[in-house]
Amino acid sequence: MGELVVVMGVSGSGKSTVGAALAQRLRVPYADADDLHSPGNVAKMAAGEPLDDDDRYPWLEEVGHWLGDHPDGGVMSCSALKRRYRDQLRRHVPGDQLGFVHLEASPEVIRRRQASRPGHFMPGSLLDSQLSTLEPLGPGERGFAVDVAQGVDACVEACVRGLAALADTPSGAPASDHGGENR
Repeated sequence: MGELVVVMGVSGSGKSTVGAALAQRLRVPYADADDLHSPGNVAKMAAGEPLDDDDRYPWLEEVGHWLGDHPDGGVMSCSALKRRYRDQLRRHVPGDQLGFVHLEASPEVIRRRQASRPGHFMPGSLLDSQLSTLEPLGPGERGFAVDVAQGVDACVEACVRGLAALADTPSGAPASDHGGENR
């Protein structure tokens, strides 16, 4: 059985870029949860309306099914902003196979990243909503944070180190890595 990883964070944090590069490095399948949104969710976000929990539930179930269908490992990019959303994903994966990588940066860095990707359905105006919704990984959550102010290659290296540390930690114990500096 392989490692399943959810690369999480707010829109513009680099989930898709880092997630795809990490999957390539680990030689496992990759998926982007943005591709699993219903047309209604996409339209709502494109109109500048944040999704509510009722909108997110069926979407997170789709993400969870993808994770459950990849017991040999995989990487999924998904915002997973609240602990209960991450709990919903964990229900689809047996044991401690699921790890979370929280990509984080200052709001200024995220805004610059969002501005550099025109045409994305998630407008930058929803960043404040996402930041207020975000619940960082907490006690008992298997995962770690990576500072995305560094380049993609450095982020992927930090992810690989963090995943190795997770494999060496007791069940459920969180690890952290901010580009090589443990907190």
